[in-house]
Amino acid sequence: MHYNCLIVDDEIELSEMTTEYFQMMNVSCAFVTTGAKCMQFLAEHEVDILLLDINLKSESGFELCKQIRVNYDLPILFISARGSDDDVLIALNIGGDDYLKKPYSLSILLAKVNAMLHRLSLNQKSVTDSPAKSALPIVLHEETFCATVDGKTVELKAREFALLKYLFEKRNTIVTKEELFQQVWKDTFFSDGTLNVHIRRLRTKIEENPNNPKYINTVWGTGYILKCESASSERPLL
Repeated sequence: MHYNCLIVDDEIELSEMTTEYFQMMNVSCAFVTTGAKCMQFLAEHEVDILLLDINLKSESGFELCKQIRVNYDLPILFISARGSDDDVLIALNIGGDDYLKKPYSLSILLAKVNAMLHRLSLNQKSVTDSPAKSALPIVLHEETFCATVDGKTVELKAREFALLKYLFEKRNTIVTKEELFQQVWKDTFFSDGTLNVHIRRLRTKIEENPNNPKYINTVWGTGYILKCESASSERPLL
C-alpha cells in the first residue's frame, strides 16, 4: 500500500492528531512509535516522506535515520522538541532533508510536506518527459526507470535513475558533488553520506565489480565521472 507520509513518534496523541489532520487534507498518512515498527512498515509499504522524532523512548531518531539511509531513498523531515543549532546540523548532515521544532503548527507541517511531495512529483516528471537516452554500452529507459548495461536490464529507483541520467548526460566529464546535489536533489544542503549511499547503490546495480567500478569512477575531493565510450562503428547507437 502507498502512503504519502509516515510519522515515527512515540507521542501517540500528537501523532494521531497529525495523522487525522493529514487525512482530512488528502495526504495519506500513518504513524508508528518505534524504529523497529518503522523499518517493518517501510518493508511492507511504499512511503513518500518520513516524519521522524529524535527522542524516541528506547532509541535515537538520529541512529534510525542512519539505518534508513542505508536502504531507502525518501525525504526525511525531523520533528523534535530539541531545537539547538547542533541538533539541526546533525539531523541535516546525517541525511535529514528538513527540521521542524515542536510544538509545531499542523498547517505549517502540512505546507512543508506538500512542498516535499511537489518536489518529488517534479523529479519524477523530469525523468519521464523525454524519450530514452542511449549510448552503448548503457541505455536509459526513462518510461520504466530501467537501464540496460552491457545487455543486462536493471531496475532503478527514481532518485537512482535521476542520478544515473545526469551522470550519463555529462558522461566522460567530471561532475562535482555540489552539481549533483543541485541538479538531482534540487538542493545543495545535503551531506556527502547521502550521495555516497546512492553512488554505492548504483554501482551495485550496474557494475560487474562495484569495488572496482568500470563506469562510475570517483574523482577524490571533487566528485564523479561516468566513463561511457561510444560503441565502435560495428555496433550502431540505438
